[in-house]
Amino acid sequence: MPKNSKVTQREQSHEHVTESVADLLANEELLDYKSSSLTVGAASEKKVPQIEVPENDGRPAWNSKLQYILAQVGFSVGLGNVWRFPYLCQKNGGGAYLVPYFILLLIIGIPLFFLELAVGQKIRRGSIGVWNYVCPRLGGIGMSSLMVRTCFPLTATFSARFTEMILPHREAPAAFVEPECEKSSATTYFWYRQTLNTTSTIAESGGLNVKMTLSLLVAWIIVCLAVIKGIASSGKVMYFSSLFPYVVLFCFLVRGLMLKGSVDGIAHMFTPKLEKMLEPQVWREAATQVFFALGLGFGGVIAFSSYNKIDNNCHFDAVLVSFINFFTSILATLVVFAVLGFKANIMNEKCVSENAEKILGYLNSNVLSHDLIPPHVNFSRLTTSDYAELYGVIKTVKEDGFARLGLDPCLLEDELNKAVQGTGLAFIAFTEAMTHFPASPFWSVMFFFMLINLGLGSMIGTMTGITTPVLDAYKVQKELLTVCCCIVAFFCGLLFVQRSGNYFVTMFDDYSAGLPLTVVVILENISVSWVYGAKRFMQDLEDMLGFRPSILYFYLWKYVSPLCLIVLISATVIEMAISPPGYNAWVEELAQEQFQSYPSWALVMCFALIAVAMLPLPLVFIARQFNLMSDGSNKLAVSYRKTMMKDISSLEDQDEARSILGAKPGEAPSSAAARRPFLTPGSNKPLDPNSLSPNICYGTGYQNAAISPTTPSTPPTPATPESDS
Repeated sequence: MPKNSKVTQREQSHEHVTESVADLLANEELLDYKSSSLTVGAASEKKVPQIEVPENDGRPAWNSKLQYILAQVGFSVGLGNVWRFPYLCQKNGGGAYLVPYFILLLIIGIPLFFLELAVGQKIRRGSIGVWNYVCPRLGGIGMSSLMVRTCFPLTATFSARFTEMILPHREAPAAFVEPECEKSSATTYFWYRQTLNTTSTIAESGGLNVKMTLSLLVAWIIVCLAVIKGIASSGKVMYFSSLFPYVVLFCFLVRGLMLKGSVDGIAHMFTPKLEKMLEPQVWREAATQVFFALGLGFGGVIAFSSYNKIDNNCHFDAVLVSFINFFTSILATLVVFAVLGFKANIMNEKCVSENAEKILGYLNSNVLSHDLIPPHVNFSRLTTSDYAELYGVIKTVKEDGFARLGLDPCLLEDELNKAVQGTGLAFIAFTEAMTHFPASPFWSVMFFFMLINLGLGSMIGTMTGITTPVLDAYKVQKELLTVCCCIVAFFCGLLFVQRSGNYFVTMFDDYSAGLPLTVVVILENISVSWVYGAKRFMQDLEDMLGFRPSILYFYLWKYVSPLCLIVLISATVIEMAISPPGYNAWVEELAQEQFQSYPSWALVMCFALIAVAMLPLPLVFIARQFNLMSDGSNKLAVSYRKTMMKDISSLEDQDEARSILGAKPGEAPSSAAARRPFLTPGSNKPLDPNSLSPNICYGTGYQNAAISPTTPSTPPTPATPESDS
């Protein structure tokens, strides 16, 4: 190609491509260049090869559909499925909690998950680039999502803790040495004192826990190695990190069902307390769990889907991953309740044994008469049913002085109702139950290795959600960016491996993600269904998928989901207003948790977390409303720009060959290579990108689509070419 060619000059320059590149990237059906003809001369009527978005545009792609599904499953199925969902199920009425959860999964979870998959796959960008294209004024959505991910580096911190508790103690140290252990249980003491070595208040830093700091470093090194090559490396890791937890859960379920009392725990889980379904708190907690279980708003879902082919069936993916997530929660809950049923039977038998000794003491001291003991009761083999009968007889006869006897009812239901929340479920209840397993070290290692893999899968999605928008917008070396992000995250995580770090985990869990993330998701919903338009989005989906999704999605996106999210935000704000901000502190003297209010500096930190995460939303809106910053919609990754330049260069090569050789034998060549402008559909006037209104709330792709609402049925009239001279 001649050096003075305009295309050659353009390739050598660093100017952005402005001629409808956004339309080509967004694959706008309304601006279909496949049906447009590019003329090579005034007299020539022949068509040249058409410009379209190439299948291989330089963006990384998944090696297989299975790899992509495992990545989405690994990101959405996390630690909350193992401890948070079972706790909420136990707290909110067992089987009755599953009903509102499943309903909200259908009307909120799947539609919004489908929406994020679709926009990521269509626009092929990370969270920042996607929302800059859909509505530049709401471009702060992606930045707020990035801030939430930056303020939420907890998963690797949890993973660091898992390595610290492989073998819990069966017995506490001597009581005269450690009264704290005597007042609690061996595993509780091991968790709070030997693993966390926690302080009594958040104000007491206590310095870094050296073992946990080293574990945190190892955890971030593993995450860095897993994501350093992008999806090329993380995709391979997902084959193991996503599948291994299911192997462990099934093994635990089979082993748990063989334990005494496991059926009691599962029956307790599925016994519905229907009165709980009428409580608004149950529906609010079910909606929150659906919201976080699928990883909505974090950007990982969008980032993973942006590496898909444009015609991938993302509707099938959304339904499949959502139901895998739901059934994983059910599977984990079955395992948890089977183990807790076993633990409850052990504790109930211990209660019966201790109270039987009290009764024998009262019989020997003649406080109780031997006539009260039923003849079939054998104290050497006292069953729970025999003790319940004996307890009822003594309570009836000694009605006035019964309280002074200090006898406990020892009901299995009471043990099962002792809900253990959050980290306590995984680290205390499970480990205490596993000390009674045959070959307990093996099961302990398997359980915590499973938790590490769950944390790894979630962190891979989180890191991909952070790096993908940056790589889309800037020419940065992927490996260097990944290493820098992991180093920064490690230093941020040092806050959580102090002796008081467990209290900061609670603070960040309550304030850095809850309200800001809900606001991010409702703005995502509104920007697509109301700003861009639900009808137009449905048409885009039909063009992309080859079929039109159910009309139910139109109403869910436009009315139901926004309304439910508004109610959820209102309930969250009301709860934050009426509930005193605080945390459960482990008091060493009492050997138990005690609620404490946050000090003033911690309160400032709590609300700063919310403000920092939501600050990009108004700032970006104001800046773009008054044209103080570019809308970001014309930013192209270098790979896209190079690919488009190669396509245009190949077209000019063909045209120059025509000008020299002639379109037909013996035909005189044209004097100069033709210059072909991009045309608007149905018009022979070249499209001027600068004529687009900067104030309209769409990216360039959507602006161009708005110029001509319909695609012409006949080819556009050829334009008179201009020469390069």
